[in-house]
Amino acid sequence: MLASYMLPTRQGSLRLFRFQGIDVFIHWSWIFVAVYQIQGRRVLYSSLVWGVAEYLTLFLIVLLHEFGHALACRQVGGQADQIVLWPLGGVAYVNPPQRPAAFLWSIAAGPLINVALAPIFLTVWLAGGGLGWSASLPDASKFIFIINVTNLGLLVFNLLPIYPSDGGQILRCLLWFFIGPARSLVVASIVGLVGVVGLIGLAVWLGSLWMGVMALFILLNCGRGLLRGLALSRLADAPRRHGFACPACQAAPPQGRFWVCGKCSQIFDAFEALTTCPKCGYQFNATRCLDCGALNPISSWVVPAQPAGPVPPKL
Repeated sequence: MLASYMLPTRQGSLRLFRFQGIDVFIHWSWIFVAVYQIQGRRVLYSSLVWGVAEYLTLFLIVLLHEFGHALACRQVGGQADQIVLWPLGGVAYVNPPQRPAAFLWSIAAGPLINVALAPIFLTVWLAGGGLGWSASLPDASKFIFIINVTNLGLLVFNLLPIYPSDGGQILRCLLWFFIGPARSLVVASIVGLVGVVGLIGLAVWLGSLWMGVMALFILLNCGRGLLRGLALSRLADAPRRHGFACPACQAAPPQGRFWVCGKCSQIFDAFEALTTCPKCGYQFNATRCLDCGALNPISSWVVPAQPAGPVPPKL
């Protein structure tokens, strides 16, 4: 499962429900994949009901994993209000505070859900073995064994240091403590690209089209992560503009073309153009801080001029 701002949007998705202020969407293609997977389970179970139960349990595991990300992000003061489930897993759209510890907890909480579920599923499986389910309830025995393997498989896969999977993002957070947000993203993306090569080789060796599609998806996002890391490095080295400060974090904005028009995608300097896109003339009401992500009217960024000398006392 993936928690990222770089991943698929909810376009083409259906809203399922809202819980704790978090909207849950499911992509339409999930339904077709579910039918395909359930049909493939006919050879394992005597009844199709078990195939449906297995897929619904997988759905629940993925959902709990993504809620782990979202609720942990909120716990550290971040924003998280959307989860999208799609055929390659789930995406929790989280925006933690720009601190490595906050990011680390928001990402690590997802795999920790799988860790918490593992002893529960294992206990049920061991209990079933003691009660002789393999002979008396073979379908139930197969079901709980597959759920155990699936949950552990998802945990291991998610912890692989291949950006933007959870493991890759955890690696980035750990590096962030030592080399900062920009360089940590560059390093994590490069490590991810190396890992993807191994994943592609494994997909070819196993003849797994599904794994190949996943590897291609991760490859594209590793590339995007690398480009974003390089852009963040350029941002960190940019001179800062005097006379302005973010109302939330008090950071001075960088000088340069770092903002993108939401209408025409023109890249420009928001504080040079003030409230108007220089290409299409679009009037924007607020400017996003590139340091903390807060969105505020540009007028609130203006730092009042300080008096040149001491103010004489009033008589």
